[in-house]
Amino acid sequence: MSGAASVLRAAVATALREDAALLARLNGVFEGPAVRASTPYAEVAEALAIDWGTKDRVGREVRIAVLIRHAAETSGELVELAEAAEAAVLAVPRDLPGWALVNMVFVRSRIAGEGPGRWIASVEFRGRMLAAGGA
Repeated sequence: MSGAASVLRAAVATALREDAALLARLNGVFEGPAVRASTPYAEVAEALAIDWGTKDRVGREVRIAVLIRHAAETSGELVELAEAAEAAVLAVPRDLPGWALVNMVFVRSRIAGEGPGRWIASVEFRGRMLAAGGA
């Protein structure tokens, strides 16, 4: 069984890539920091997993974020991209390799300037997962 965090991270990246309307507005979706990407692009940040198991099932609560970087005069388009990314992530399938995604919940989002004409959106989620087939 693969780790819940890595499985969810891959599923989030896939969900972002499969959203045709979102992908048409981005120059890529990356699982981690992009080395040579031009804005706007999305990164699926490293995930944090904690125990969420039951008496007879292995479980994890996974905190994960999508970062979207953009270069523009204002943050207006970035707000739209963050909302589209949120919708895509909340639609992640519930059946994942080795895990059942019990729920995926929006936690918070933030848009901040990184310098003149450079913006970043952080959209954070909490996914609760149970190992498929019991302990």
